[in-house]
Amino acid sequence: MRHTISVLVENRFGVLTRVAGLFSGRGYNIDTLNVGPTQDPKLSRMTLVTHGDEATIEQIVKQLNKLPDVIKVQDFHAGEAVDRELVLVKVGVDSKSRAEVMQITDIFRAKIVDVQPKSLTIEITGNGSKVEKFLDLMVVFGVQEISRTGQVALPRN
Repeated sequence: MRHTISVLVENRFGVLTRVAGLFSGRGYNIDTLNVGPTQDPKLSRMTLVTHGDEATIEQIVKQLNKLPDVIKVQDFHAGEAVDRELVLVKVGVDSKSRAEVMQITDIFRAKIVDVQPKSLTIEITGNGSKVEKFLDLMVVFGVQEISRTGQVALPRN
Protein backbone atom coordinates (compact mmCIF):
# COMPACT_ATOMS: atom_id res chain seq x y z
CA MET A 1 0.00 0.00 0.00
CA ARG A 2 1.27 3.47 -0.90
CA HIS A 3 1.74 5.98 1.93
CA THR A 4 2.56 9.67 2.07
CA ILE A 5 4.52 10.68 5.16
CA SER A 6 5.13 14.30 6.12
CA VAL A 7 8.09 14.98 8.42
CA LEU A 8 8.59 18.42 9.96
CA VAL A 9 12.26 18.79 10.87
CA GLU A 10 14.68 21.38 12.14
CA ASN A 11 16.51 22.93 9.21
CA ARG A 12 19.98 21.62 10.10
CA PHE A 13 22.89 19.96 8.40
CA GLY A 14 22.62 16.15 8.26
CA VAL A 15 18.87 15.75 8.88
CA LEU A 16 18.17 14.51 5.35
CA THR A 17 21.03 12.02 5.63
CA ARG A 18 19.64 10.61 8.88
CA VAL A 19 16.13 10.23 7.44
CA ALA A 20 17.37 8.58 4.24
CA GLY A 21 19.70 6.39 6.31
CA LEU A 22 16.77 5.19 8.42
CA PHE A 23 15.00 3.99 5.28
CA SER A 24 18.02 2.38 3.62
CA GLY A 25 19.27 0.81 6.84
CA ARG A 26 15.99 -1.04 7.30
CA GLY A 27 15.50 -1.97 3.65
CA TYR A 28 12.60 0.42 3.02
CA ASN A 29 12.37 2.17 -0.33
CA ILE A 30 11.53 5.84 -0.81
CA ASP A 31 9.45 6.26 -3.99
CA THR A 32 9.61 10.07 -3.92
CA LEU A 33 11.24 12.57 -1.59
CA ASN A 34 10.65 16.30 -1.52
CA VAL A 35 12.25 18.71 0.96
CA GLY A 36 11.76 22.43 1.32
CA PRO A 37 11.65 25.22 3.86
CA THR A 38 8.42 26.16 5.65
CA GLN A 39 7.12 29.59 6.64
CA ASP A 40 9.55 29.34 9.57
CA PRO A 41 13.14 29.39 8.21
CA LYS A 42 14.24 27.20 11.14
CA LEU A 43 12.03 24.33 9.91
CA SER A 44 11.80 22.22 6.75
CA ARG A 45 9.10 19.84 5.59
CA MET A 46 10.00 16.48 4.06
CA THR A 47 7.33 14.67 2.09
CA LEU A 48 8.13 11.01 1.51
CA VAL A 49 6.14 8.50 -0.48
CA THR A 50 6.79 4.84 0.29
CA HIS A 51 5.11 1.45 0.09
CA GLY A 52 4.34 -0.92 2.91
CA ASP A 53 1.66 -2.56 4.97
CA GLU A 54 0.24 -0.87 8.08
CA ALA A 55 2.75 -2.55 10.41
CA THR A 56 5.71 -1.44 8.27
CA ILE A 57 4.47 2.15 8.04
CA GLU A 58 3.79 2.22 11.78
CA GLN A 59 7.38 1.10 12.38
CA ILE A 60 8.72 3.77 9.99
CA VAL A 61 6.74 6.49 11.79
CA LYS A 62 8.00 5.32 15.21
CA GLN A 63 11.60 5.28 14.01
CA LEU A 64 11.27 8.73 12.41
CA ASN A 65 9.91 10.15 15.67
CA LYS A 66 13.04 8.92 17.48
CA LEU A 67 15.43 10.81 15.19
CA PRO A 68 17.05 14.01 16.49
CA ASP A 69 15.73 17.20 14.88
CA VAL A 70 12.35 15.60 13.98
CA ILE A 71 9.50 17.79 15.22
CA LYS A 72 6.40 16.04 13.85
CA VAL A 73 5.60 13.00 11.69
CA GLN A 74 2.27 12.49 9.92
CA ASP A 75 1.20 9.45 7.89
CA PHE A 76 -1.54 10.66 5.57
CA HIS A 77 -4.28 8.19 4.77
CA ALA A 78 -6.46 8.56 1.66
CA GLY A 79 -8.41 11.82 1.71
CA GLU A 80 -6.56 13.31 4.70
CA ALA A 81 -4.23 15.50 2.68
CA VAL A 82 -4.03 17.69 -0.38
CA ASP A 83 -1.20 16.43 -2.55
CA ARG A 84 0.38 17.64 -5.78
CA GLU A 85 3.30 16.91 -8.06
CA LEU A 86 4.95 19.07 -10.71
CA VAL A 87 6.27 17.46 -13.87
CA LEU A 88 8.15 18.88 -16.84
CA VAL A 89 7.91 16.66 -19.90
CA LYS A 90 9.54 17.21 -23.29
CA VAL A 91 7.47 15.65 -26.08
CA GLY A 92 8.57 15.15 -29.67
CA VAL A 93 6.25 16.78 -32.20
CA ASP A 94 6.02 17.38 -35.92
CA SER A 95 3.67 19.59 -37.90
CA LYS A 96 0.92 16.93 -37.74
CA SER A 97 1.11 16.09 -34.02
CA ARG A 98 1.78 19.57 -32.58
CA ALA A 99 -1.91 20.62 -32.55
CA GLU A 100 -3.02 17.35 -30.94
CA VAL A 101 -0.40 17.62 -28.17
CA MET A 102 -1.46 21.24 -27.57
CA GLN A 103 -5.12 20.19 -27.37
CA ILE A 104 -4.43 17.42 -24.83
CA THR A 105 -2.26 19.84 -22.84
CA ASP A 106 -5.17 22.29 -22.73
CA ILE A 107 -7.66 19.61 -21.64
CA PHE A 108 -5.41 18.69 -18.68
CA ARG A 109 -4.90 22.38 -17.78
CA ALA A 110 -1.18 21.96 -18.30
CA LYS A 111 1.09 24.68 -19.74
CA ILE A 112 3.46 24.69 -22.65
CA VAL A 113 6.59 26.35 -21.28
CA ASP A 114 8.96 25.93 -24.25
CA VAL A 115 8.42 25.54 -27.97
CA GLN A 116 11.09 24.18 -30.29
CA PRO A 117 10.80 23.08 -33.93
CA LYS A 118 10.71 19.38 -33.00
CA SER A 119 9.54 19.40 -29.37
CA LEU A 120 7.26 20.98 -26.79
CA THR A 121 8.11 21.17 -23.09
CA ILE A 122 4.99 20.94 -20.95
CA GLU A 123 4.46 21.68 -17.27
CA ILE A 124 1.70 19.75 -15.52
CA THR A 125 0.70 19.97 -11.88
CA GLY A 126 -1.78 17.74 -10.12
CA ASN A 127 -2.34 14.61 -8.12
CA GLY A 128 -0.61 11.40 -9.08
CA SER A 129 -3.42 9.93 -11.17
CA LYS A 130 -3.84 13.10 -13.26
CA VAL A 131 -0.10 13.27 -13.95
CA GLU A 132 0.11 9.57 -14.84
CA LYS A 133 -2.88 9.77 -17.23
CA PHE A 134 -1.32 12.77 -18.97
CA LEU A 135 2.06 11.04 -19.30
CA ASP A 136 0.37 7.90 -20.67
CA LEU A 137 -1.18 10.01 -23.42
CA MET A 138 2.14 11.70 -24.21
CA VAL A 139 3.99 8.39 -24.70
CA VAL A 140 2.26 8.04 -28.08
CA PHE A 141 3.97 11.22 -29.30
CA GLY A 142 7.40 10.31 -27.99
CA VAL A 143 8.47 11.45 -24.54
CA GLN A 144 12.06 12.69 -24.83
CA GLU A 145 12.71 13.72 -21.21
CA ILE A 146 10.88 13.92 -17.89
CA SER A 147 11.70 15.75 -14.67
CA ARG A 148 9.44 15.23 -11.64
CA THR A 149 9.41 17.03 -8.30
CA GLY A 150 7.97 14.20 -6.28
CA GLN A 151 4.80 14.57 -4.28
CA VAL A 152 4.19 17.37 -1.79
CA ALA A 153 1.29 17.27 0.68
CA LEU A 154 -0.40 19.21 3.47
CA PRO A 155 -3.12 18.00 5.83
CA ARG A 156 -6.72 18.98 5.08
CA ASN A 157 -7.56 19.86 8.70
